Amino acid sequence: MILVTGGAGFIGANFVLNWLSSVSAEGVINLDKLTYAGNLANLQSLKNDSRHTFVHGDIGDKKLVNKLLAEHRPRAIINFAAESHVDRSIHGPTEFIQTNIVGTFNLLECAREYWGGLEHVEKDRFRFHHVSTDEVYGSLSLSDPAFKETKPYEPNSPYSASKAASDHLVRAWFHTYKLPVVTTNCSNNYGPYHFPEKLIPLVILNALAGKSLPVYGDGQQIRDWLYVGDHCSAISVVLDKGKLGETYNIGGWNEKTNLDVVNIICAILDELRPRSDGKPYSKQITFVADRPGHDLRYAIDARKIQKELGWRPAETFDTGIRKTVRWYLDNPDWVQGVVTGSYRDWLQKQYLI
Repeated sequence: MILVTGGAGFIGANFVLNWLSSVSAEGVINLDKLTYAGNLANLQSLKNDSRHTFVHGDIGDKKLVNKLLAEHRPRAIINFAAESHVDRSIHGPTEFIQTNIVGTFNLLECAREYWGGLEHVEKDRFRFHHVSTDEVYGSLSLSDPAFKETKPYEPNSPYSASKAASDHLVRAWFHTYKLPVVTTNCSNNYGPYHFPEKLIPLVILNALAGKSLPVYGDGQQIRDWLYVGDHCSAISVVLDKGKLGETYNIGGWNEKTNLDVVNIICAILDELRPRSDGKPYSKQITFVADRPGHDLRYAIDARKIQKELGWRPAETFDTGIRKTVRWYLDNPDWVQGVVTGSYRDWLQKQYLI
């Protein structure tokens, strides 16, 4: 049995689905607060799977977390639970501090108490896997080398600062209390079940709806894109073989400017779902005011996880983005269920469109 926190969100849900795709997989206790981006529809295919138990709750609820640990005795905790959108953190950082810092602290303390009471074999086997982001490292210039695990932290947004703080807590609980932890820092994920406030699903859905495709500034900010299925496989490898106390960067080796990403999506949609008027979707691109403190470039050096654990991504950006666009075209019911919620109000507030 493993305990997954934040397992109804984008990456967490993909991990749970990926994990349980094997008939021999251990069961999953899935704890999620179901904030705006947590969506039980992501887990619909597991409705009748006895290996999956969903629990609606907060990682900051010590009584609940302790109860789950005592009842289910998981051999690992994988912490995806986080507020993760930079723009939302700028407008309202309080929830980011509460969930990403205080929540992680609470989870670590519950894990420490639980681990301390385990017998020798179970104690040696237990792992606390903390899932983090490349944004903790700050911003790169166009000529800087990609982020290595040794790169000093330089977070530039309330979101990345809160994740940096949580990473430091995890490190401290290893060095001070010897809690068996591993940490992974990933680059920008994309793929199925991505909440449509983020760039790639926003562009796909706005394009199909005939709406503007908002691009911050000049669109030349660079990100390293990682297909979510590859991220999930990397987490499984680190959980299985990662060295205790270590950090592993997970990247896709796919640096693209935001504008390039938007144009690639438009070209795929031109092919798979052409506009009725015959015009290219790129005609819908609209440049909007840049967001405060917008980092220029993120890039992950993922050689450590490849050299030490034998992992590398299976998808290129070309294969992954085509799978992603196709998924959104093939799953209109999921899309409809999301866009009829508070998401609409957020887009109007953020992009003024």
